[in-house]
Amino acid sequence: MAKAMLSLLVHLHAALLFVPEPAGAGAVYSVVRYGARGDGASDSTRPFLRAWADACRSPRPATVYVPPGRYLLGRATFVGPCSSRAVAFSIAGTVVAPAGYAWDGATAGQWITFESVVGLTVSGGTLDGRGDALWACKKQQPRGHCPTGASSLTISNARDVVVEGVRSVSSELFHVVVLQSRGVTVRRVTVEAPADSPNTDGIHIHKSTNVAVYDAAIRTGDDCVSVGPGNSNLWIERVACGPGHGISIGSLGKQQGMAVEAVQNVTVKTTWFTGTTNGLRIKTWGNSKRGFVRGVTFSDSTMAGVGNPIIIDQHYCPDGGCSGAARGSSSGIKISEVEYADVRGSSATPVAVSFDCSRSNPCSGIRLRDVRLTYQGKSGRLQAAGAVSSCRNAQGTASGLVVPPSCL
Repeated sequence: MAKAMLSLLVHLHAALLFVPEPAGAGAVYSVVRYGARGDGASDSTRPFLRAWADACRSPRPATVYVPPGRYLLGRATFVGPCSSRAVAFSIAGTVVAPAGYAWDGATAGQWITFESVVGLTVSGGTLDGRGDALWACKKQQPRGHCPTGASSLTISNARDVVVEGVRSVSSELFHVVVLQSRGVTVRRVTVEAPADSPNTDGIHIHKSTNVAVYDAAIRTGDDCVSVGPGNSNLWIERVACGPGHGISIGSLGKQQGMAVEAVQNVTVKTTWFTGTTNGLRIKTWGNSKRGFVRGVTFSDSTMAGVGNPIIIDQHYCPDGGCSGAARGSSSGIKISEVEYADVRGSSATPVAVSFDCSRSNPCSGIRLRDVRLTYQGKSGRLQAAGAVSSCRNAQGTASGLVVPPSCL
């Protein structure tokens, strides 16, 4: 597993060293020509927006080019639709957020957003969200006393988009967000944030369809990949995760006022988890909010010292924020037709497989096939007691070699 992860990281590092060459890319709009300065201190927000406006108006393929250097960029929304359906945003340098937590307000914000664009490619470079100050505030102050923060890169209401070879470091909030979009591919992306950085999901997908994630190396303080409500037809493959909270579907069912929350047709394939708190997770809040998760396949996953390698948690309530009654209530989210195939490695806790499902909507159609998990504990040494599985309100089958023995 270590060799496979190292190979992936080397591959990603080589990709990030590649400097996009704008020659032959149609019309090229360098932000430097519009007054941007790569000194890390001069505000380049207006030059970036002006370069985008001209590129977006171009009737032929166009590229906004960010040369090597460090460019200070405030909150920026690059709005379409554009005249051409072949628009590129090519980064050869580093784009830096303002120092300190500049995004005031209790609601989450966005730093860099591409809105209503069709046929966009965002490639190369580094996005530095400079989230350290906000993380420190959240660690020191009571909940609600600090701004929520901003996600670094958001693709919103867009179609046929590729995000490729981007490196995101120290985002205040989520690193990459795909929101209400269709036909988005995220590939060869790296994410870097400390293990204790709060709410720094690597890639978050929300209310979108036909989204693919390939060849990602994610080290962060929250979910490496999180799948929110309203998603369908997702493909996630070759993701190295750790530190982090694993790859998660959910959480679902928190907001009572929203429509039915649904996630369906999700494939997660060839993943590596190292020292994460969770591996393959589905999480829902324990309330009456209606919805469903169905048609999910987790396959070819390797665990190394993972807290909860396989887990369905339908009583999700982080940070002790639920009363005893709320924590014991029954989730209205129905989970069905979920398969775990060829999952192997080690668990840091005795319960390597946990299905804690809804009393009123039991999990059904859960399938375990060739699952081999040992209990090594935090010391990394194999424990004589071995790993166990735990089931509550879960129905399904097991086939092939399944260790620990299935409780289904």
